[in-house]
Amino acid sequence: MKKIILVIFSVVIAFAANAQQKLAFPFQGGKTVMQNFFRDSLKVSKDVINKKAVGSAVFKFTANEYGQVKKIIVYYADDAILVKSIIEALQKSDRKWIIPDGEKTHDFILPFSINFNTSPTSSDQLNKQLFDYYSKRQPIVSFDQVPLDMATLLPTIIVKYDIK
Repeated sequence: MKKIILVIFSVVIAFAANAQQKLAFPFQGGKTVMQNFFRDSLKVSKDVINKKAVGSAVFKFTANEYGQVKKIIVYYADDAILVKSIIEALQKSDRKWIIPDGEKTHDFILPFSINFNTSPTSSDQLNKQLFDYYSKRQPIVSFDQVPLDMATLLPTIIVKYDIK
């Protein structure tokens, strides 16, 4: 009896593990293609570069059964200056999203992290610019509950830019 229960338990565990492996990544081509797409499509504005803006932003967007991006919501952003470039890149991702079977629309949560490439030696001027930026930034935050429904959390997109 113990052997039968052990075999059944093993089969259930193996089936569950196999089911998780078959979950398709919701971007055409997979995770690496998605990260490369956003790295190439997200153009950091001159305003971001000049202000040495850094930080993260979390977006929720809805895609329909054709992979079209229908609604974009900013859940959080360290600074409003970071948002415009990300929205433009999300709009370029139209028709690249794969919706789970049987759904008319699906919500995705996509975090972004934006930073600049640093040199081995940081100057006092760069430190001052970072402090000035940080003290004057305008974060976008939520002051109430944020319903997530049946959203899929995607891996963070990391964007780095060169400073002058």
